[in-house]
Amino acid sequence: MRVPILKQRDYLIASIQSVLSDTDLLALRDDLAEKVGQYRSRGVIIDVTVLDVIDSFATRTLRAIAHMLRLRGAATVIVGIQPEVAFTMVQLGLTLEGIGTALDLEEGLAYLDERTKRDLRHAN
Repeated sequence: MRVPILKQRDYLIASIQSVLSDTDLLALRDDLAEKVGQYRSRGVIIDVTVLDVIDSFATRTLRAIAHMLRLRGAATVIVGIQPEVAFTMVQLGLTLEGIGTALDLEEGLAYLDERTKRDLRHAN
């Protein structure tokens, strides 16, 4: 199942609607890499609110997506990690180190706005 990717200002929002297979996660990676270039996006929000499990493959893939998109010039923020998912990830030693996280879409947009402003200040 393809994850819908919406354009909002200079950002892309990928809203995961259901549990994704490993193949779906890889398709998301490829779709985001393509669309960041196509729309010249400065940031990407990946909304995982509906997920009640984020396994090691999903964690590694999300981390890889964020690092890959950073190399393409877009910051990434993961939003909507449920409390029980966060607890399980910590217990299993799964981290999203170096990747922005936020409580919800609104905070994710604020995070990207601040990050974009900071990046522009450092570029000048």
